[in-house]
Amino acid sequence: MSAAAPMTTEEARRDQSADATKGLTILIAGGSSAAGIAGARAFTQAGHRVISVGSDGGRIAAAVAGIPGATGLVCDLADPDSVSLLADQVHDQFGLVDGLVHLVGGWRGGDGIAGQSDVDWDFLQRNVLTTLRNTSRTFYPDLAASVTGRLSIVSSTAVSRPTAGNANYAAVKAAAEAWVLAVADGFAVDGSRAAAVILAVKALVYDGMRAAAPQRNFPGFTDVKRLAEEVAGLFARPAAELNGSRIIL
Repeated sequence: MSAAAPMTTEEARRDQSADATKGLTILIAGGSSAAGIAGARAFTQAGHRVISVGSDGGRIAAAVAGIPGATGLVCDLADPDSVSLLADQVHDQFGLVDGLVHLVGGWRGGDGIAGQSDVDWDFLQRNVLTTLRNTSRTFYPDLAASVTGRLSIVSSTAVSRPTAGNANYAAVKAAAEAWVLAVADGFAVDGSRAAAVILAVKALVYDGMRAAAPQRNFPGFTDVKRLAEEVAGLFARPAAELNGSRIIL
C-alpha cells in the first residue's frame, strides 16, 4: 500500500479546525472566585486544561483542589511585570493559551455622585480595568495565534443604566467593555480567528449566597454555573459571530 499523500495547507487547516475545541488551555484570571471555580469545573469537564490565577496562594490552591486538570498559580495581575513573569511560567509549563477568561473585579457603591470616593475608584480601576489591560495585552499574541482564541469578560448591565450611586462602578465597567471592543478590533485587523466577547449580568449568585440568605430570591441574578456554561460554549461558536459582541445573560 502506498503512503498517503501529505495534506495540503487547506486540508491541514480544516483538520486543525475540526479539533479546535478539544484540549484547549484556558487561563482564568480571578480563579478563586465562585465564578472562577465554576468555570474551572466546566472547562475541565469538557476536557480542557485550566490555569487558575489569583493573588492569594491559599485561596487559589483551595479553588483548584479536587478539580483534576486545573492548576493554580499566584500572580498580582495588576502589576504588569508580574503578569509578564506569569506568561513566561505558563508558556514554559503549558505552552500557548487558547482562552483568557477575565473574572477579576469587585463592587463599590456610594451615596450619590458626591459619594463616589477616590478610594473606591482606585480599587475598581485597579481590580477591573488594570488587570484586564495587563492580561489581555500580555496574552494577546497567544489568543490571536489560536484557531479558537477567546477573550471574555463579565461586565454589568449597569453600564447601560448607570445610577448616581454606582457611577464609579459603571464607569470602570464601561471602560473595560471599551477595551474588549478594541481587542476585538485588533483580532479583526490581524485577520485572526480569535474573538473578544462581553458577557453582561445584573449580578452573580452562587450556592453559598443562597445558603446565607435563604429568604432571598435573587431576581435577575445569573448563577455562576450558567455563566460558566456560557463562557465554555464560546469556544464552539464561530469567531465571526462572536467577535465584539455583548451578550446579556
